[in-house]
Amino acid sequence: MRVNMTVNGRPQRADDVWEGESLLYVLRERLGLPGSKNACEQGECGSCTVRLDGVPVCACLVAAGQAEGRDIVTVEGLAARAGVPDGRLSPVQRAFVDAGAVQCGFCTPGLLVAADDLLARDPDPSDADIREALSGNLCRCTGYEKILDAVRLAAARGGGGAGDEAGRDGREG
Repeated sequence: MRVNMTVNGRPQRADDVWEGESLLYVLRERLGLPGSKNACEQGECGSCTVRLDGVPVCACLVAAGQAEGRDIVTVEGLAARAGVPDGRLSPVQRAFVDAGAVQCGFCTPGLLVAADDLLARDPDPSDADIREALSGNLCRCTGYEKILDAVRLAAARGGGGAGDEAGRDGREG
């Protein structure tokens, strides 16, 4: 089957998709967007979280055919969604770097998508709101405090808005 969708603001088409193929597989293997991670394949860890028509979902649990005609935002599309120029980090991504919330990086894409979604809905979330929004994302490297700090930092900087507040790009060095 053929699946037509909009991914990160661009029309995309995947051909010869088989019935049991997940949206995660299509994003990673067919469309070359490896940001969403394949960890548990059971919707338990949140590493593959993307937005499907504005709602965070585990891409490993979504059949590719269900994406037909729908809008998908992956971690690769967060900066563009926020109106940040190419090569720069979104406000949420920048806050994760600045707060030291990135460890091995495997859970980070899902956490970023979930945090970005939260801040788009609630630019000044309480700690309880942050914990609830991130509750579907597991991190095996941290005690979560730096992740919570990063979301607080993004909120304080207006992370739900457009633009990279510091004007810095994502390249270190």
